[in-house]
Amino acid sequence: MRVASPLVSLTLQSLLRTKPVERITDEGANTQLKRSLGLVPLIALSVGATLGTGIFVVLGEAAPQAGPAVVLSFVLAALAALFSALSYAELAGAVPVSGSAYSYSYATMGEFVAWLCGWCLLLEYGVSVAAVAVGWGGYLNEFLHSAIGVRIPDALASSPAAGGIMDLPAAVVVLLAALVLVGGARESAVVTTVTTVLKLLVLVFFVAVTVTAFNSENMAPFAPAGIAGITGGASAVFFSFIGFDAASTAGEEARNPQRDLPRAIVISLGIVTAMYVLVALTAVGAVGADALGGQEASLSAVMRDVTGAGWPSTVLAFGAVIAIASVVLTVLYGQTRVLVSMSRDGLVPAMFARVGKRRVPTANTLVVGGVVAALAAFVPLGQLAEATSIGTLVAFALVNIGVLVLRRTKPDLPRSFRAPLMPITPIIGLGLCVLLVAGLKPQTWLAFAIWTVVGLGVYFLYGVHRSRLNDWQHGERAQAGQS
Repeated sequence: MRVASPLVSLTLQSLLRTKPVERITDEGANTQLKRSLGLVPLIALSVGATLGTGIFVVLGEAAPQAGPAVVLSFVLAALAALFSALSYAELAGAVPVSGSAYSYSYATMGEFVAWLCGWCLLLEYGVSVAAVAVGWGGYLNEFLHSAIGVRIPDALASSPAAGGIMDLPAAVVVLLAALVLVGGARESAVVTTVTTVLKLLVLVFFVAVTVTAFNSENMAPFAPAGIAGITGGASAVFFSFIGFDAASTAGEEARNPQRDLPRAIVISLGIVTAMYVLVALTAVGAVGADALGGQEASLSAVMRDVTGAGWPSTVLAFGAVIAIASVVLTVLYGQTRVLVSMSRDGLVPAMFARVGKRRVPTANTLVVGGVVAALAAFVPLGQLAEATSIGTLVAFALVNIGVLVLRRTKPDLPRSFRAPLMPITPIIGLGLCVLLVAGLKPQTWLAFAIWTVVGLGVYFLYGVHRSRLNDWQHGERAQAGQS
């Protein structure tokens, strides 16, 4: 017992130890990554990572569940995202590093919680990239069929669970995005900005066309499944709001992170929410909620039904092909930057933090791209989207808690943005996250439980022993002994 007690004590101490904010900020200030992103590229990064995921892909799955009230599902999901976005904005301005919610948790709640948060972020980013890539394949098929009358064979455009061999288009778009990211942060930002503008124009075109066919009869009954349907729909479409935090992963590549990161996060969420609500409202009003169900390229089908012509559907499908590819690019970017921070802390292998000649994490990007491409090729869309939502909501909940903790432990820490109405804002954000998590399906909880158990195994077998905080704390004790 005399031997076991110190070991238990050391383990508990290791789990609860925090990484000083000053140390995290210093690492971010001395990053090897290239600082090349201003406010507009950061907004484009967040909008590009968000806009399109839910509207182009998930709307067709959520609309039959909530009915016309799917519009309120988007509003509820947006509110949950908004309160969490305000917490993100405060922490991004105070701790501007690549790790996003992972780094914020490390500074406020300790290494163990930070690891769980980082593990959730890996699920959030990696699985969402795969889910979006699967949806991209559906629009690619729609575009090829509309433009030249050709379709990719079902065997090569569907996962084994959907009766195919593999989803080849989904795998290809992930690998192409990885290659673009290896080219450099500035080059990737140019691609992201151009594709984001194109995406906005395509959705504005969709709204302008479908509003002419709006029929109020399609809005009744408004909420056939009641509050449960709206909440369930919100849990599903919350997946489509995850990208707004992508700007927070660019903390070490932003030219003025304290000023620009909070602005980019809040502005991008406002743009995305407005577009989602407009598109959902006009789509349901034009054809009805049930007509949107079961179609991966649901917006193209709406355009075809509304206009009776093929070219508007072709234009939308082409825009979706380009736009959704930008989501793959920007979310894949976010995952690699979270891994940079986790690797720099010693919790995952050092190769994920190595920076190549173009000052980007080359090996990290290629490995992540390969793993996510395989996931996109063999796992169906619905399972991917819900698994993403639970990882996202857990990470967002921790960010809301982190704001409260940091306000108490570091009240004098310089903050370029402060969440309003403290502590009400993060408490509401936390409550909404819990509400949406409760609306997810049992199989999603099971998948998340398995993912968490795997993560705990990795942490206790690898991370806790190799944490850089071990060396730092030993150095602190040695200096204290010498003095």
